[in-house]
Amino acid sequence: MPSLPRSFSVSAAGLWRQCPLRWRFRYVDKRPDPPGEPALLGTFVHRVLELLCAQPAGTRTVERARELAGEAWPDTQNDPDYIALGHDETSQRDFKWRGWTAIENLWRLEDPDQIKVRATEAKVQATVGGVPFFGIVDRINVESDGLVITDYKTGKAPRPSDLPASLDQVLLYAAAVEDHLGERPRRGRLYYLGTGIRETDVTDDGLGGAVDRFTEAWADVGRACDSGEFPAVAGPLCGWCPYIADCSEGTAEITDRARRGRLRDDAPARLLLGL
Repeated sequence: MPSLPRSFSVSAAGLWRQCPLRWRFRYVDKRPDPPGEPALLGTFVHRVLELLCAQPAGTRTVERARELAGEAWPDTQNDPDYIALGHDETSQRDFKWRGWTAIENLWRLEDPDQIKVRATEAKVQATVGGVPFFGIVDRINVESDGLVITDYKTGKAPRPSDLPASLDQVLLYAAAVEDHLGERPRRGRLYYLGTGIRETDVTDDGLGGAVDRFTEAWADVGRACDSGEFPAVAGPLCGWCPYIADCSEGTAEITDRARRGRLRDDAPARLLLGL
């Protein structure tokens, strides 16, 4: 039977809730799960903002960010996953423009020169609700009343009904930082670049709910590893699953969606299944 992983992350918990079978392919079978264009764009933006916030206060300008974007671009351009996208000159220019637009939008949300940065891209290993936790926190700020967890997002902001689940991420980071540093952050913020900030106070109730959901997912993983049963959960996201060809439920779902005209043209499953 599969054994439990040595640590659990926010992304691993999210993938588990999305589809246990995909989780098994990714975390037990260790099959590659190449990032798509949105993820690669996010990585590029995160890298530039990491470099920017590592600059001394007084130098975090738009002009400096543009220089850092130019310095960081070769790492993305030469990444095999980016090369696999097959961008021509026009699509590469569009990719870079969308990345720069997200970076520049930071100044619509805050003045980076006015923040006090405790850490960027901070790797945190901790115990959260009895679960071995690992995560990378985009930024930890120091404000007048304490620490603030910040996470950048290049995608769309969630609908109001989905926001509590999205805020679980920064709450779990806050719990991990508290365990790691011995200091509880005061707030968690999601920066949807170009859309706005979604924020939550770090309270006992908020932390308790996020940690309970995290530990529940971990317990479910443990039961699945004991039983060897990892059920597939078919739905729209099957169109973006790299393992679709090895999942009968997902294949049936996507084939039916394509037949009914309900499958997006950019869904990678079209190519993988020859639809």
